[in-house]
Amino acid sequence: MILKPPVFGEGQRIGLFGGSFNPAHYGHYMVALYALKRLELDWVWWLVSPQNPLKDSSETGEYADRLAYTREVAKHPRFIVTDVEKQMGARTTAETLRGLRPLLKRAHFVWIMGADSFASLHRWHDWLEIPETLPLAVLARPGFSLRALGGPAATRFSEAQIPTNMAPKLVTATPPAWCFIPMPLRPESSTAIRRRAKTHAA
Repeated sequence: MILKPPVFGEGQRIGLFGGSFNPAHYGHYMVALYALKRLELDWVWWLVSPQNPLKDSSETGEYADRLAYTREVAKHPRFIVTDVEKQMGARTTAETLRGLRPLLKRAHFVWIMGADSFASLHRWHDWLEIPETLPLAVLARPGFSLRALGGPAATRFSEAQIPTNMAPKLVTATPPAWCFIPMPLRPESSTAIRRRAKTHAA
């Protein structure tokens, strides 16, 4: 199958922001925007996951609906919402990165994730492959920053941490490399939004 990724220029600085986006919300937008600015990126690609293997498929909305709504939320000239994970049939981040490997050589890519995800990275499929493949930008999330900084991934890759004040250097760093980026915390949660929607529908 021929992969159709977003168009980009050789040597550009690109953030990969993966997630179920079930649904996407303003908190996601602010994480992407903060990463764009702090890491001095050219683009942020929002990779809408077909199905997170760590989450219940019955709780995951229809893919086409999630993709369309994410495009509504991610309206910014430097944000691109893509179905590249669905194109390649990837179910895990490690699979996604394997599928993108030919592209990774043509630009400077960094993986954007919330502190909540970094705190549980050790539970992800083939998790050690991820920080070995490209740098990780870890953005603060309410209630998770201390857990992320003291978690298994942070401990395993403690020597690969880049100071926050050197965040832009992360993008061109040789993996493994990661950086914790504080940001104003947002209260939005996809889980809370789904619960409210169920309550209103009842």
